Amino acid sequence: MAGRLDNLGKRFGELQPMDWLRYLGLLIWLLAAILMALLPWMVKEPPAAGAMLGWWSAAVLFLLAYLHPVMGRQHRSALWQRILVLAVLSVSAFAVSYFTRSGIGSMLVMVVAALLPWMLPVVMGAGWVLVLAMAFGAWVIFMPEGSWMVALVFFIMNLGLTLFPFIASLLALKQVRARAELRRVNSELLATQSLLAENTRVAERVRISRELHDLVGHHLTALSLNLEVASHLTEGKAKNHVDKAATLSRLLLSDVREVVSDMRRDGEVDLREALQMLSQGVPELMVHLDIPDELCLTDPKRAQIMLRCAQELITNAARHASARNLWISLETGSEGLSLRARDDGQGAVDLMPGNGLNGMRERLKELGGRLDIATRPGAGFQVRAWMPREGAA
Repeated sequence: MAGRLDNLGKRFGELQPMDWLRYLGLLIWLLAAILMALLPWMVKEPPAAGAMLGWWSAAVLFLLAYLHPVMGRQHRSALWQRILVLAVLSVSAFAVSYFTRSGIGSMLVMVVAALLPWMLPVVMGAGWVLVLAMAFGAWVIFMPEGSWMVALVFFIMNLGLTLFPFIASLLALKQVRARAELRRVNSELLATQSLLAENTRVAERVRISRELHDLVGHHLTALSLNLEVASHLTEGKAKNHVDKAATLSRLLLSDVREVVSDMRRDGEVDLREALQMLSQGVPELMVHLDIPDELCLTDPKRAQIMLRCAQELITNAARHASARNLWISLETGSEGLSLRARDDGQGAVDLMPGNGLNGMRERLKELGGRLDIATRPGAGFQVRAWMPREGAA
């Protein structure tokens, strides 16, 4: 029993604010449906069958629009789709109040107001709230007991009822974005630290190998030459000892050269680990990495450039392309190293490279590489960053 409660608590803890908002919206709709079901017994005169059919049709239409897939994608959907769904929700909520002749629809309007920051820009959302309050205030005028004063009261009341969930949802959205940005920056920092540690390790091994080669190797070579000369100037037991010493010096020189070679071969930068850390910092984007096992980079600068390119591509896919998936692959061959990326975002008609893409192009150009970008509406972005192999002109 305790284990089930712990699992249930973990599941609730993993829910995002938008998930909580959607569940709360369903609860409010259920409460409104209970009120509509009790309404015929709460009024003196039973409502007409047409009125009942009207408010139940509006309530069902509100529920269908609320469960539409667009509600789960938020900003990943086209703007016109979000506006259309919100319009259906707003009209349905207004129809519930119109046919029931009550404020039940105001409950549903509060749900719409809470959804606006997640679906529309802030200015459009604020305007939508104002229009909803005006609509709910204006229809009171056409009621038998309606007047301008009553309409003003309804307008102020509905404006307050919608502003509160709108602002609360807006603050929650800002907090979510701030946490996502903090997580992304933290993952970039961890990836950079990992690559920096790799670069430091490689640089230290290269320095030690150079010292061994230049100092110890030089002295051992001189010792071997001197022992070779000494072997020609001595005879008897002394010559035997000199020959043994010369053999040992040559073996030691061979061992030193082997150690130097091993240290240089082990001086490869682990770019895979840095990219994995980088991809884990964007929870709203699924990054698929395809890195061959035989990939090896011994130049820290090239590894740093590839990491920065991947970082910029992940940021663009999450922020601007509204993508849900990003595929990144690294390929190495005789021509050089290339990074290919594609996403399932919305794409663009005319590409206007910003500072990030221009910075990628400049970094690659320093090493003789290039950056190719292809995009079209509905097809996402495809990017190829290429640089020549190490040591190439």
